[in-house]
Amino acid sequence: MATPETETAHGDYQKGTQPIHEQQATYDLFMKLSKWGSLVLAVIITFFVLWLQPGGSIVFGFFAAVALAVIGYFALKSKPAKH
Repeated sequence: MATPETETAHGDYQKGTQPIHEQQATYDLFMKLSKWGSLVLAVIITFFVLWLQPGGSIVFGFFAAVALAVIGYFALKSKPAKH
């Protein structure tokens, strides 16, 4: 049987009233790191694949990686918030 102390402690809780600023900041950081980390990995893989394939060229791999990085940057950068 529940004691009166635990009943009142749970009865004081109001759904949606707890601050979630830390959770929101953690989620935002995780999303940014995932987004930019994926771009970095794609650029590195593109560079090495085009460089190390048979008949590949380090110069072509470098330019393709830079092009992917620039396109990816503009595609992934945050859009300004509309008020």
